[in-house]
Formats: sequence, C-alpha cells, structure tokens
Amino acid sequence: MEKMPLLMTIAVLGGTGKQGKGLAYRWAKAGYKVLIGSRSSEKAVTTASELMEMLEGSSSLVGASNHEAAEQADIVVLSVPYAAHREILEGVKEFLQGKILIDVTAPLGSPKNKVQMPPAGSAAQAAKEIVGAGVEVVAAFQSIPYEYLLKDEDIDCDVLVTGTSKDARSEALKLVEAAGLTGWDAGPIENSVVIEGLASVLININKRYGSTHSGIRITGAKQNP
Repeated sequence: MEKMPLLMTIAVLGGTGKQGKGLAYRWAKAGYKVLIGSRSSEKAVTTASELMEMLEGSSSLVGASNHEAAEQADIVVLSVPYAAHREILEGVKEFLQGKILIDVTAPLGSPKNKVQMPPAGSAAQAAKEIVGAGVEVVAAFQSIPYEYLLKDEDIDCDVLVTGTSKDARSEALKLVEAAGLTGWDAGPIENSVVIEGLASVLININKRYGSTHSGIRITGAKQNP
C-alpha cells in the first residue's frame, strides 16, 4: 500500500455518535480534513457545524452521507454500534478499495453490554471478510472513553492497535498520536478479539466501581525513540 500523506482526508462513518464525534473533533483540531459520515447527511452537517463552532471555525469539517464520505476520504474510520456494522460496510465497500479502514466497533450485546464475538473472530475480522482483500483493516480506540475526546485535556489511556499489516498499523498509530493519545502496535488482526473485548471489561469496571471513564495503560515497555 502506498504511503499516506501526512495530512490526509479522514472520513468518520458514524461520526454523529459519541465516539465518532470525539475522534473527528480531535483530528480536525490536529489539522486534518475530516468528513463526518452518517446515514442522514442532514444530521452529519449539523454535527460538523457543532464541531466547527467548538473549534471556532479554524478547522476543516464537512458533513456528508456515509457513501460520500467514504468515497472522498483517504482513510476511513467506522464508529457504529455492531448491529449496524455489516449493513454500513456492505454499502460503502466499493469506496474502500485501496484504503485503510480503522474499525472502532466493539461487538457488544444488548442490554448488558456483554461481548459477543462474531463467527469471524472479531468485528475487525468480520469487516475484513465483508470489504475484501483490497482493503487494509485496523482495529483501534475501543478502550478510549468518549467522555475524554471532546475535552481539551490529556487522556490517561493508551490505545492498542491491531491490523492486517504493519504498514496499516503504522498509519493508524499516526492518527492515535494526532488525537493526543499513546498508541501501541498490538500485532495482527487476529489479536483484535482482545482489544474489542476490553470494551465490555471496562464497561463492567465502570459499573462496579462507580466510574464512567476507566481505561488501560501499558507498563514495562518503552516507545521507540
């Protein structure tokens, strides 16, 4: 896969939701052009306007349909409930070919948020089956509380990144850093079962200990200089 430009265009499908909105805010603030994707382009436009107001108009944020956002982007981020995962990917997969897809989805059941991994092994692996060999798929951000993302402060959580190739993981790690977070290459896409499952673990910790924003930290290792 060709090396991505430093300041690429990022589409956040499901960008009107809490996690997607927060990630879009962080990347727009970092100087990326961000496309907010939604099933409802009107809702996407409204969300983009809200974020532009928060950023005092100094960034590039545009609302669009999921199809339009995926087609125009260099890299695509999917941040939707697992119930909508397959439908949205089926609808945009033709626009994803030759690109990197960062899947933020955690396959949680309702109503108790228990992890329910699909037959493919994980949501990211299911995404890979849907979009095909022409798309690099990365899993990331499942362990980041959305409450942090719209605040202009440091986030005391790390991001584990798995994916179909080292190059794809490296590109995703650049976006982790741009969002103000510390990321770790956690290996091949098969390992995404672990990081997706952490979402359910953290939800249960929050409930048990009266928190809303528990996270993870990697200890005993150092980032490359």
